[in-house]
Amino acid sequence: MHRLRPTIGLLTLLVLAGCQSTGYESRPSPSLPPEATVPGQQSPAPVISAPPAPSAPVSPAATAPLPAASRQAIDLLPDGIADRTGWARDIDTALDHLGIPRSADNLCAAMAVIEQESTWQADPVVTGLPRIVRKEIDSRAERYGIPKIVVSAALEKTSPDGRSYTKRIAALRTEKQMNTLFDDMLSELPLGKTLLSGFNPIRTGGPMQVSIAFAENHLRQRAYPYPRTGSVRHEVFTRRGGLYFGIANLLDYPANYPHPRYRFADFNAGQYSSRNAAFQSAITRVSGRKLAPDGDLLRYRGDTPSEDVSATEAALRTLAGRLHLSARQIRSDLEREKSADFSHTRLYDRLWQLAERKAGRALPREQLPDILLQSPKIQRKLTTAWFAKRVEWRYDRCLARAR
Repeated sequence: MHRLRPTIGLLTLLVLAGCQSTGYESRPSPSLPPEATVPGQQSPAPVISAPPAPSAPVSPAATAPLPAASRQAIDLLPDGIADRTGWARDIDTALDHLGIPRSADNLCAAMAVIEQESTWQADPVVTGLPRIVRKEIDSRAERYGIPKIVVSAALEKTSPDGRSYTKRIAALRTEKQMNTLFDDMLSELPLGKTLLSGFNPIRTGGPMQVSIAFAENHLRQRAYPYPRTGSVRHEVFTRRGGLYFGIANLLDYPANYPHPRYRFADFNAGQYSSRNAAFQSAITRVSGRKLAPDGDLLRYRGDTPSEDVSATEAALRTLAGRLHLSARQIRSDLEREKSADFSHTRLYDRLWQLAERKAGRALPREQLPDILLQSPKIQRKLTTAWFAKRVEWRYDRCLARAR
């Protein structure tokens, strides 16, 4: 069972697990190396070491002068982008505030995700958005037994911008417009809270399609570089906020990866998913139990681990004797799966020792997660591996501009 994840520049309603990834060879990145090397493997070059986030909530940042756009960032942008200086300044500000070097690797990693997710649109256009929204409303009305004629009558009500909700739905083009529409429907329509159950379906936004939940959590850990003009959700839909939180999600965590493609996969599937997917494959090797390497080691309800035992945890319990760990100790270590600390647990170290002893060689500690992406907009099979490879292709093109 997998948590809902942000998708790749698509309206984020559902993300389901279950695709198969394939190996993808490319040259190693010179400045995104792992923190440590696996015994027996060739030492790769270093990754960004982001400073640890403060453990307690922090106050908003004092208004300090923002950095000017660097010539390097401007020159790395693809041709044909309006307001090149503005885009470059917002990218540089995010890197500087997060303490991440303005290297060509880091700039190109951010730019590759922006291009993949929004093709350099601060508020990306979503094709077929009116149909998607009306289908969502109708399906919820059917669930609650509300006749279509009642829904249609309610949507003819005049909304705060002077148009009926029906006309606003028909004119929808972007997720920002949709977010505003749902906010108005929830507060103004008599049926709004019943139809939508207090739930705004917009989970991601901005030019990097970053998760709003991630932005809210990150803001509790780090000061924001800009004066706030509204909610965190509002900031995600601005270019500066969308880039800041998107770059934080992509680069502001220490990861033991030899190549940025695994960060690209994590951006789509959740931080450390590539590390965890490799760990699941190692469990399969040792236990003989087939696991889907999706990067989720536990079951979740929202952001909280469920008490239900996942397939991964069940497989590890069969190895408890060989791991010299109790079921409680296994569970305790698994609960650290979303942090860098998991790589230093007894469970992680002992499982890899068993796997590599059985294989007779060193094994990679990272793997593209197997996740199938589904949404009303997707007409063909798209996976996290597909996303990571597309972003890597854009990343390589950006580095070619640097050369």
